[in-house]
Amino acid sequence: MKRHTIQLIFTTILVFIISSINAQTNQKIYDIIDAVSEDRLQQDVKTLTEFGTRNTFSDTLSETRGIGAARRWIKKEFETISKDCNDCLNVFYQKDFVTKEGNRRVPHDAWIVNVVAIQKGTKYPNRYIIMSGDIDSRASDTMDFTTDAPGANDNASGMAGTIEVARVLSNYKFESSIIYVGLSGEEQGLFGGAGLAQYAKDKGWDIIGILNNDMIGNIKGVDGVIDNRTFRIFSEPVPPTETEQQRRARRFYGGEVDGVSRQLARYVHNTVKIYMPEMNPMLVYRLDRFGRGGHHRPFNDLGFPGIRIMEAHENYTQQHQDIRTENGINYGDTFEHVNFGYAKKLTAVNAINLASLASAPPAPTTVEIGGIVQASAKLKWNAVNGAKGYKIYWRTTTSPTWDHSRYIEDITEFTLEGIVIDNYYFGVASVAENGFESVVVFPNKIMR
Repeated sequence: MKRHTIQLIFTTILVFIISSINAQTNQKIYDIIDAVSEDRLQQDVKTLTEFGTRNTFSDTLSETRGIGAARRWIKKEFETISKDCNDCLNVFYQKDFVTKEGNRRVPHDAWIVNVVAIQKGTKYPNRYIIMSGDIDSRASDTMDFTTDAPGANDNASGMAGTIEVARVLSNYKFESSIIYVGLSGEEQGLFGGAGLAQYAKDKGWDIIGILNNDMIGNIKGVDGVIDNRTFRIFSEPVPPTETEQQRRARRFYGGEVDGVSRQLARYVHNTVKIYMPEMNPMLVYRLDRFGRGGHHRPFNDLGFPGIRIMEAHENYTQQHQDIRTENGINYGDTFEHVNFGYAKKLTAVNAINLASLASAPPAPTTVEIGGIVQASAKLKWNAVNGAKGYKIYWRTTTSPTWDHSRYIEDITEFTLEGIVIDNYYFGVASVAENGFESVVVFPNKIMR
């Protein structure tokens, strides 16, 4: 082998190693992964299943059974966490009233009560990243609010994960605010998410995104696959709130798969690939599972970024089922079916992304792009307070992830020479002095 070829190979390997090291230099993120407790997740899921049923319209007065007892316990857990961190969490109920009239899945009028815990940011207190789990469970008939419905995986796993992340991250301070929330009414029409999303809009909260966790504990799929590494990230392509002008612009400039929720999904994918390489995040290019919905959707409906994080292989004999045995099959969403090693991993996925986003500066609000009929791509963006530098990202138009980047400082305009604008998509992220990055922003203005 020729000497210059050997040198080229050596240089390529060295660059790869250095870039990998640079991408994984923050020990705090590894400490957060290590702090997530499988035992605590197991204990909390067990406690939630022991309320018998958590159907949204079940008993609210009992101390041991029903949705009322469950939400009071969750609130108490958040309050205990807050006490241990010198009252670092603001814990409260957020609620809305729903009526039977006009709602086919509502058996009687009731309050839909969410349990909210807010960890305020030190620098950007009105910027929020949300992690949610669902409080409620259901039997085969969603109108049946008396039959036992332990809801171990759907969705005590996501709720327990949210509580556990609050325990872990409450030991740190972050520049942006983090919300940990148990949402109600998911099985009857996403009522809890709709209520909190509207509450956030009315309060003028700047929502960076919501990580909706719905079923994060099953590894044995009804398809026969057993997989404790892969998980899905669902995200819609573009917001439903886009204007007609924005829709028309996409025909000429691209961006059909580059809405704010899709960028959030890519952010989670990238963070996991850096810090948890043993995991296999799967980007799924749709709002949710085929014909189904989750609690990130009401946030999407109002234009907020939101994604669903969940297991890759579902078992439908353990979802929305009365506990019974038929033809040798045990139906029901019971405790023994949850794999807590896997639930720990997906809980850690949430924790490190919340921590990374809450440690990053705001993303640019305006990113301009130009370079028509030129062998270069020009980008320009607004200066961001708190950013030490910026990263320009690009990828081929068919790639699902941002594959190339260039870091720059002290300027807000740059030309990528030799990169033909026609063949790539581009974006810009803010970078803090600590190395944490914002979500990538797809160009939203054309240079004239």
